[in-house]
Amino acid sequence: MFLSCSGRLGTAHFTEPLKILDRYILSALGVATAMGVALLSLVLVLGNVFKEMLDLLINHNVPLQTVLAFVAFVLPFSMTFTIPWGFLTAVLLVFGRLSADNEVIALRANGVSFQRILAPVIAIALLLVGICFWINIDMAPRAQYSMLSSLFKIATSNPASMFQADEVVDQFPDRRVYVGARDGDLLKNLIVFEIDDHGVPSKVVFAKTGTLTPDNEKHRLLLRVKDAHFEQRDHLQPENVDLIRQGITMKEGVFPMSIQKLLDQKRRGKPLSSHTLQELLAEIAKPDCPRRLACEVEVSKRFSLSLAALSFALIAVPLGITAHRKETSVGFALSLVIAFGYFFFIIVADTFHENARAMPVLLVWLPNILFTALGIWLFSRLARR
Repeated sequence: MFLSCSGRLGTAHFTEPLKILDRYILSALGVATAMGVALLSLVLVLGNVFKEMLDLLINHNVPLQTVLAFVAFVLPFSMTFTIPWGFLTAVLLVFGRLSADNEVIALRANGVSFQRILAPVIAIALLLVGICFWINIDMAPRAQYSMLSSLFKIATSNPASMFQADEVVDQFPDRRVYVGARDGDLLKNLIVFEIDDHGVPSKVVFAKTGTLTPDNEKHRLLLRVKDAHFEQRDHLQPENVDLIRQGITMKEGVFPMSIQKLLDQKRRGKPLSSHTLQELLAEIAKPDCPRRLACEVEVSKRFSLSLAALSFALIAVPLGITAHRKETSVGFALSLVIAFGYFFFIIVADTFHENARAMPVLLVWLPNILFTALGIWLFSRLARR
């Protein structure tokens, strides 16, 4: 394309040819980035669906609209990684093709500097930085919390489906229930542990059968057992086995299990990745915040990830030109290596988010520092040729 307009590029009037250059690079990068983000997002979303929902899909009757809602919640979180990665792949492919077709040589021969060639790439990178920043600080955390809540709602919308044969139900804060077998809605060979505030079993009930009845007014489930016997621990000395009362029998009994307590526990256990930026900053501002370092790492990670597209642009342009290949396999291989190296530092920093000696805040910023410095060095080296 650019070889045909090389004569015009060599004249004193560069405006129109440079506009053509900008439009060409912008359109090529836009299409390639959109395709890369779509493909990578599809892979990550499907991976999360199978990871988080496989048991629900197999054992529970999950409606299609619930699965689609889960996918919608997962998508923003996955885009924090797929947008910069898709852009990296697009830059490598586009500039690899330009280099292989000698378009870059034609532009340089007509006096167009590498800095000018890089201008539309930086423009797209800055746009993506803004989009990633918005997703990282607000959209993705809200979506992730909604995703976790949707998983919980799937399980609690049909409470009986939570109680599977030969499994222990441990989601309720004050109950542990083992179900030996199940025949439709009838639960068989039950063992019910009542847990006190200190996490110690205060009562153990053995029942032949049991059924579940929802009590929507009080936000709880009623487990009705039959032919049961139980052992009761002393409430003052629950760990003293000599004070356990055994052999107590009952024909029928009802054990309430609070869904509201389950909801409250879920909210209190909200992970840091589900906090918005305002929530994290409010947490850090607390004088007695026990997770201050972890919150600081989370904030730094979101800012660092938002700048990934810019770091990738600086390193991908010289690498794409130097690779000098039309084959997409080369571009994909390079993008895989670069992305793996970048996100590896993020994962390591996340692993040490509570270890101050490992300086996790610095580790989060290290990939941007290294990749930006490497990109500038490669670009300056390329410009001197």
